[in-house]
Amino acid sequence: MQDNAHPAVTISDIASAAGVSIPTVSRVLNGRSDVAPATRERVEVLLREYGYRRRGAGPSASSGLVDLVFNDLDSPWAVEIIRGVEESVNAEGLSVVVSAIHRRGGTESTRKWLDTLAARASDGAILVTTDLDSFLHAELKRLNLPLVVVDPAGVPDLELPTIGATNWTGAVTATEHLLQHNHRRIAFVAGRPGLWCSRARLDGYRAGLDAAGIAFDPALVVGGDFDYASGFSAGTELLALADRPTAVFAASDQMALGVYEAARQQGLRIPDDLSVVGFDDLPEAGWASPPLTTVRQPLSEMGSLAARTLVRLVRGQSVESPRIELSTRLIQRASVRALHGERST
Repeated sequence: MQDNAHPAVTISDIASAAGVSIPTVSRVLNGRSDVAPATRERVEVLLREYGYRRRGAGPSASSGLVDLVFNDLDSPWAVEIIRGVEESVNAEGLSVVVSAIHRRGGTESTRKWLDTLAARASDGAILVTTDLDSFLHAELKRLNLPLVVVDPAGVPDLELPTIGATNWTGAVTATEHLLQHNHRRIAFVAGRPGLWCSRARLDGYRAGLDAAGIAFDPALVVGGDFDYASGFSAGTELLALADRPTAVFAASDQMALGVYEAARQQGLRIPDDLSVVGFDDLPEAGWASPPLTTVRQPLSEMGSLAARTLVRLVRGQSVESPRIELSTRLIQRASVRALHGERST
């Protein structure tokens, strides 16, 4: 019988000795039922023999890793979130592992990510715009892993700390800015359906119009997916209307830049012929021609706060609030022009 002869044993060592995969050992460690009884017994014997320290068994159980998880890594704003998380986590002497649960991959993709997460025994995870469906929620609970959600996809789960931005207020501000420049026929390019931030920005746009006594026109709202291609498609559709809008508010900078290209291809100039406002304030907004007026959401700060919150949870400390929204603000540049009576009613 061995005592502490293997103080640095890893989950990989256990898997190799048992002749099974790392995810199989992870399933045993986390009490999953989808392991054959004989295999489970063999792994548990080795865990006891090697004196493997499970998560939470003491300071030595820490892996020093934090997972940062996106639905997809195809959005430029992901870089801003990563920057904020990495700076704060690094300051605590930890490391970040960036991964994605591909939303088009279904349950199989989610299960594969969960197995990998368990295998590397991360200290905690930050989920970004992730929809915590019943399967994912149950599996993460089973892992007993500290979690923080950034920009939750659905209604915020009160059991989990969430970090977001004032999406509704930001959308109201953007709409009011266009109204103050005498625009009345204001179109909206919406974000990905089903996301909490998409609904909040649409509601803010509608509230801004309502406060000004302008009736909501469904024909002026076109759905998008937060990317350049969907912004171009939506812009093309809106600018083809017989009574086209004088201004477009897009729910992301990438979609706003897609509207730029749609306008260019139709021979329209920004802001002379069309005013445009975006949302995010990505670096590209300042590089655009003309520079894009947009609503800044503090993405890097959101990532940093999420990381600091997660570190507190990992250390068993309480958090100040389960739901935090950081302020948005309008960044005025050169993509909005005031109407002086022409087409303003």
